[in-house]
Amino acid sequence: MEENVLLQEIVKALELFSEKIHHEMHEMGERLRAEMHEMGDQLRAEMQEFRAEVNERFDRLDTKIASLRVELTETQETVDFLSAKTMQHERKLRGIDGKIRA
Repeated sequence: MEENVLLQEIVKALELFSEKIHHEMHEMGERLRAEMHEMGDQLRAEMQEFRAEVNERFDRLDTKIASLRVELTETQETVDFLSAKTMQHERKLRGIDGKIRA
């Protein structure tokens, strides 16, 4: 009979220990979920900041490119104007040269 009582005490002790381990594992799981949730929130916030910074840089780049396009267009117009004037003056010079030689 004493063996039976001893076995029941061992089983009871093992059940209590098992419950304690189960409870601790449950708490660890809850803490882990909370930490993962917090890390996810931090990562989302950092990603939003990163997106905002990248968008800002692209906006600045777009502005610079637009400015360069305007400058290139103006430069091309200037070159076209100067080319036309050069051709006009060359025609006049040929006309003067033709008169002088004649």
